[in-house]
Amino acid sequence: MTTRSARRPFRWPPMLGLRRRSVRSRLTGLFSVLFFTAGVLLVVIVAGVTVSGTSRVTRAANQGGPTTPLARADARIRALQDQLDQQSQQAHTALSHDLLVASLIALAVMTLVSVGFGWLVAGRALRPVRVMTETAQRISEYSLNERLAVPGPQDELKELGDTIDGLLERLEVAFSAQRRFVANASHELRTPLATMRASLDVALSKPEPPPPQTVALARRLHSELDRIDALLEAFLVLARAQHRDLPGHAVVPLDYAVSAALADQADAISAQNLTVQDSTSPGGAWVTGSHALLTRMVANVIDNAVCHNEQGGWIRIEAHSNGQNARLVVENGGQLLDERQTADLTQPFRRLGADRTGSDGGSGLGLSIVAAIAEAHEGKVDLLARQGGGLKVIIELPVAPPAGGERTPGAAAQVGSMA
Repeated sequence: MTTRSARRPFRWPPMLGLRRRSVRSRLTGLFSVLFFTAGVLLVVIVAGVTVSGTSRVTRAANQGGPTTPLARADARIRALQDQLDQQSQQAHTALSHDLLVASLIALAVMTLVSVGFGWLVAGRALRPVRVMTETAQRISEYSLNERLAVPGPQDELKELGDTIDGLLERLEVAFSAQRRFVANASHELRTPLATMRASLDVALSKPEPPPPQTVALARRLHSELDRIDALLEAFLVLARAQHRDLPGHAVVPLDYAVSAALADQADAISAQNLTVQDSTSPGGAWVTGSHALLTRMVANVIDNAVCHNEQGGWIRIEAHSNGQNARLVVENGGQLLDERQTADLTQPFRRLGADRTGSDGGSGLGLSIVAAIAEAHEGKVDLLARQGGGLKVIIELPVAPPAGGERTPGAAAQVGSMA
């Protein structure tokens, strides 16, 4: 039994140089080549017909001279006819040559015209494809509700647009279901955790003293319940950021968010004997968005720098604005990290190094929450492994537009306290 081989798609020969060009360029080249080929064939046909129509008249001359007056008159008439035939043939040859040259010139001019005309026609034909491409590039994970909605008759382009719209609809349903599941599961799991914590408190508060093993077990369970509760809180924040649910819209100064995060980490910084270099200036970087999420983003970055540092290490923090973007840079010392795997730290539960896999290495959601919050505020996060060891986190967010003139440190403090 023989099987038919799959039909291979047509590929331009490499010598034409069209394989790496745009579809519009290839269509223009195809139109021009076809027009030029048809023009050459037409010129060849015209030249062949002209040559075949050219005839040379030859007449046989009498061997002897004319003997009678009538014969001499006839010879003169034939000589005149031969002369007229030669002149007519020369004129016909010159006219054919001029016609051929004019045809070649017209062919060259019309070939150039066909290139421009083909470019316009190809652009007009590919305009729906260009619109579909721009719309598809604009649609992201957070705007899956947008559709291509290709207008026009039910042709191949309309069918392609409808197929992509169906794919976007299925993706929107899948992403929405995933986010709802994370949020609902986090909410529902808090109730049994609270019940378990209350049961432990009741067991330890009885009049008779519990055995030491029970106290140790209760403390261990309390610690694990606190970790689970923190993990669920991180899940909720991540789901909220991914869904772009931005509560508490306000203008947030990054320097005050950094100060608040350092104050919360004061005990851990002191325990590890870390040196903190804070180069943020009051009122140097302002961003607009959810105060709760933005402060959580800054807190997570600094918490990551503290937790994954070395004893007696250092942390360097800088925040500034260039007029368009606010930039927060947090660097910390530590062990050498793999540059190729550093970018994966923004994915949930991704860790690097031995100190990121222990029980005190965090939930693995800190930097993923940072990336989700930054993306929800139209920003971005870059992670760089330092050559001397440690991590460098760069966060860029759109700067808050000025309202009512230049801001002052006093105004920043007022905004921070009000938020």
